[in-house]
Amino acid sequence: MKLSLAGMNGRALVAWNLRRLRTARGLSQERLAADTGVDRAYVSELERAQGNASVDLLDRLADVLKAPLSEFFVEPQDTSKPPPALPSGRRPKNG
Repeated sequence: MKLSLAGMNGRALVAWNLRRLRTARGLSQERLAADTGVDRAYVSELERAQGNASVDLLDRLADVLKAPLSEFFVEPQDTSKPPPALPSGRRPKNG
C-alpha cells in the first residue's frame, strides 16, 4: 500500500493505521475479524481502503486493538514504508 501523504484521504488513513495497529499487536486479520464480529474479508477490504467502516465498527476495532479511536487518524510520517505484513501461514497447534 504505497500512498502519498498529500493524497491520503480518510479511508486510506484508517486503512494504513488499522494494518499498523493490527500487525504491531501480532493479530491476524482472521483473529481481529473474529474478535470484532465481522468477516475476515471485510477486515481485508478495510486495510486496502476498499471498505468504509462505520464509527461503531471503528469503536469495536479500537477496543479489540486496545487503542484509542484517534489512532486510526494518525498521519504517518513516511508512507514509503507501509506497515509490515505478518508471516504467512498458520501457527502450529500445541498439543
